This record gives sequence, C-alpha cells and structure tokens, in this order.
Amino acid sequence: MVNRMKMQNKVAMITGAASGIGREVAVCLAREGCQLCLVDINAVQLERLKEELSELTFVLTCIGDVTDHHFIQGVIKMIEQHFGRLDLALNNAGVTTAANAVADVTIDEWHKVMNINVDSLYYCMHYQIPLMLKNDGGAIVNMSSMLGLIATKNRAPYVTSKHAVTGMSKAVALDYADQNIRVNSVHPGYIETPLIEHIDHQALVKKHPVGRLGKVEEVAALVSFLFSNEAQFITGSQYVIDGGYSIQ
Repeated sequence: MVNRMKMQNKVAMITGAASGIGREVAVCLAREGCQLCLVDINAVQLERLKEELSELTFVLTCIGDVTDHHFIQGVIKMIEQHFGRLDLALNNAGVTTAANAVADVTIDEWHKVMNINVDSLYYCMHYQIPLMLKNDGGAIVNMSSMLGLIATKNRAPYVTSKHAVTGMSKAVALDYADQNIRVNSVHPGYIETPLIEHIDHQALVKKHPVGRLGKVEEVAALVSFLFSNEAQFITGSQYVIDGGYSIQ
C-alpha cells in the first residue's frame, strides 16, 4: 500500500490541469498534501479548480500557452520563487485532430499537434529538471497514450506525437537516472474526458476487452503511484492503462 504521508508538502507542477486527467491528478495530489502549480490555457476552469483545491493545499495557477518556451521558463521561475523547489511534474497538456489520412492533414494541423504534444514536453523538462537538481531530485510523468505504443488508422499526427513522448521519456530517464530524477510515461486508452466527447462512446466501449472506458480517477491513481516513494526503482518505463485495448 502506498504511504500517502510521504507525499506531504511535496511541490508538483501539472500542465493541462484544468480538465480531464490533469484535473483529477491535481485533486488526488491535493488530497495527499502536495502543494501545486497548475498550468493551463483555460483561465476560467483553472481558477475554478484553484478555488476548489485551496481548502486542501496551497495552489499557484499559471495561465498560458505551453508551446511558448518563454512562458514555461516563467512558470518555473514562479515555482522557485514561491516554493523554492520542484519535486513532481506531470506533463499532460495534449491535443488531437479530426481523423484524416496523412495526405489530408494540413501542415498547420501537423505542427499544432507536434507543438503541444511534443515540443511543450521538451520545454517543460528542459526547465523543470535544473530546479529538481537543485534539491533532492524528483519524479516526472509524461502523458503519452496507448497510441504511443501502437497505431490506428487516420491518426498519424497524434500517433507520431505520442510515440515521440514515449521515446523522449526513455531517453531523458537515462540522462538523469544517476541523479535521482525518474521519468516515466503513462499510456491511457480511451478515458472519459472532454478529449473524446466527439467520438461515438458505444463504438469505443466495444474495442475494450474489459467492456468499458477508463476513468480519470484510475489514471490519477497510477500517476500518484509513480510519484510516490514506492516507485523509486521505476524509471524509463511505459505504463499502459487501456482496459486491454492494445493487447488484442
């Protein structure tokens, strides 16, 4: 059993925190006593979450675009000023596109997905890791997807970007394994979040051997475990949470 008290007073940064998996991880970590820096471009939802969680812990919010590396650099400076340290980071901001074969994907669509799903993770780790190194190290979880390990038709930008997250996480884990920084990736299947609101849920359910979609609480519990001291020997790993979708 994970000893939640070991999470007390750790400082966590979460991107894409205003909704879906990021929001649920923020709620989970707040309940465990973490202090939070929540990052999102949706100011209304982010401030609503801050108000909700402020009863549990100290919450710093940063509203902006994760594809702007100057913004991410500023976020890290704010974390250092307010907390003096960074222990945990969930790099979760992500986007998908409409289903199209690659020849029908526009150049702008391709770059949008890569900028948000890949470049922003590089920016985050580029600035997060030096602050972690100033203290006792830390743990990073990068949100990939089951489509970061397998592929599906008409989703080339998303599949490519999530495979990149998988590879980048493994490479960075090797870079810092001897400096007490752990980096792992989480690979959800279809989770009940706003990201899949436009997709036929019944059709999706049939693709999962367990007969249902995933829940944000389940992904949050996995992320929380990877952040905990019980996961100290885990780095460079890919944790699939997809109800058996990818083993078919």
